[in-house]
Amino acid sequence: MTFEKFENKINKDTITFSHVYELQQIMSTVLLVEDSQTTREVIANLLKKQGLKVQCAKNGEDALSLLKEMTPDIVVLDIILPKMNGYEVCRVIKSNPKTKDVPVIICSSKKEDFDRYWGMKQGADAYIAKPFQGSELIATIKQLLRK
Repeated sequence: MTFEKFENKINKDTITFSHVYELQQIMSTVLLVEDSQTTREVIANLLKKQGLKVQCAKNGEDALSLLKEMTPDIVVLDIILPKMNGYEVCRVIKSNPKTKDVPVIICSSKKEDFDRYWGMKQGADAYIAKPFQGSELIATIKQLLRK
């Protein structure tokens, strides 16, 4: 839902807890860390269609630089990245008092149980293997934003 659709909806209704949650979701910012331009664009468009704001980084170092300037509501993070891998980025995010409570979703082509285990061990809140359904990513984001 876009902000305009939300605005039209609340003009017709009484504001409820559900409306507050929808507004929070619309206002949420996702830091998307993905080195593949095509994949980055596909995921960013999917998230924007859900009314989420998206900041993108194409490698781990860029992600950490962005995190010095902003605190996203959630991070979607690939593992295989140039300059600094996603496991390292996740460890830095979770060890920083400013960002330790920001949910991290690892979204990677590494599908082995060990990869999932290691990602969660680094502090990830969820692990989604590529290829994935857009609905799976959106549902995971919504679930983590509710916490």
